[in-house]
Formats: sequence, structure tokens, C-alpha cells
Amino acid sequence: MKINLLLFSLIFSCNLIFSQKNGTTSIKRFEDGEILEYRLHYGIFNTSYASLKLNNVTLDNKTVYHAAGYGKTTGLARLFFKVEDYYDSYFDVNTINPLLFKRNIDEGGYTKNLEIVFDQAKQMAYINNRKEQKRTEVKTEPNSQDLISSLYYLRKFFATEDIQENEYFNINMFYDSKNRFFKLQYLGKEIINTRLGKIECLKFKPTTKRSRIFRGEGSITIWLSNDQNRIPVRIQADLLIGSIKADLNNFDGLVSPLLAKKK
Repeated sequence: MKINLLLFSLIFSCNLIFSQKNGTTSIKRFEDGEILEYRLHYGIFNTSYASLKLNNVTLDNKTVYHAAGYGKTTGLARLFFKVEDYYDSYFDVNTINPLLFKRNIDEGGYTKNLEIVFDQAKQMAYINNRKEQKRTEVKTEPNSQDLISSLYYLRKFFATEDIQENEYFNINMFYDSKNRFFKLQYLGKEIINTRLGKIECLKFKPTTKRSRIFRGEGSITIWLSNDQNRIPVRIQADLLIGSIKADLNNFDGLVSPLLAKKK
């Protein structure tokens, strides 16, 4: 199973920007040292592993967040399709706007190595394709996020009072050197059973079309913990054959205890 699908399910599906302008919030959702680890299951098989680690670093003499995403196939899946993907996002600690994004992937021999510098004032993305040794410039949309920063933007600024159950909203994201536009539906709250216990979550469905991978409309479902942390607890993608599910397996450094009740 391609790790690109793993990260799509875990990260890309979570890129839910509820407002096209920067909001403000006094609630602290995450901090330096947070670690989130996930296991992906295809049916009864554990196929992949993914993690997100957040740290404070210095970039251009400024303290910023560095979120590192890593994914790889495991076990028998690695014998058939060896994959390792690395994602790095550097973003402003207050606005969460991305400053630098790196994507270095190897998926069974398919490779990509990109570095993108964002100029938020000029709304420009400067792309360095290291594999092809090619540099390009692309105009970005207002408040565009990269693949990783958008997850933290969601966690920081989302408020249930700003949206009604079953309402749709749109997002802007800059991914793979292109501006992309997405539509997503908020489905309300749901308690799900996990290995960590019963967790009340906020539930979402991105708009998806039938393709060579996904079954059709509403093929992806996302659950975020309905607590101060707002971390992804589960992502499920219904495929043409079977389904793949990413479950929170381990965590550390949360700003608030995860609200999970024993089964």
C-alpha cells in the first residue's frame, strides 16, 4: 500500500481550514515536544506507520514551529512495497502560516524531492524541485496552507460555534506546486471506540470523487478529539477494494490530557 495514500488519509484529509482569513484564539492546542504516532490497517493487516513531531526551532532569526511528518510501510507490506516518506513544515507560531515546506518521498522507486519557500506578504511560493533541478514561482491564494501546517491551523482556530452540523466549508491549500480548492462537511460529534478508550470526537467528511483509489462521494471520514488538543484520532478511507484506517497509537507532549473513557 503506497505511503502516499497513508499520508493522504492521515494528514491531507485533515487539511480543514474553516476560515479563509487568520482567526484568533486564546486556547492553546499544541506546544513544543508534541508527538503523535499512528498505525494504518488494511483490513486485518497492519501495513504502515506514521508520526508527527512538533518542535520549536529558529528560522531566519525567528522562533517558529517545525512539524516533521514521517511514514513507512511495515511488516509484510514492506517486503512487497518498501516506502519511506518525509515531510517538514516550518510555520509561524501565531498565525500558523507556512514559511518553508519540504517533501522527500520514496515509494517503491517513485521519488520526489521538493522544497517550497513561502513569501506570505507577496503571496508567492518559490519551488525548488531538487530531483529535476528545476526552480519555479507560483502565485498563492490568500491564507494558503501547506500539507502539514493546515492540520495545526485547524486545531488552533476551529470552533464548533462557527459552523452548524452538516454544513459545508471550503479550504485553500498549496500542495504539489499547485493551488488546490476543497470542500468539506462537518457532521457533528461522535463517540468512537479506540485502543485508548472511548473518545468523543468531531466528525468530518471531505468531498471526494470516485477514482482509481476511492470508492466515491464521502469515501473519507475524519475524527478529531473534542477536547483542548483537537488531535486526529482516526481517519478512514473507503477504497474500491476494502478500506484503510489510521488510528492513533501513541502520543506524548499534549497540552491537556486526552479525554478517553475506559471501555
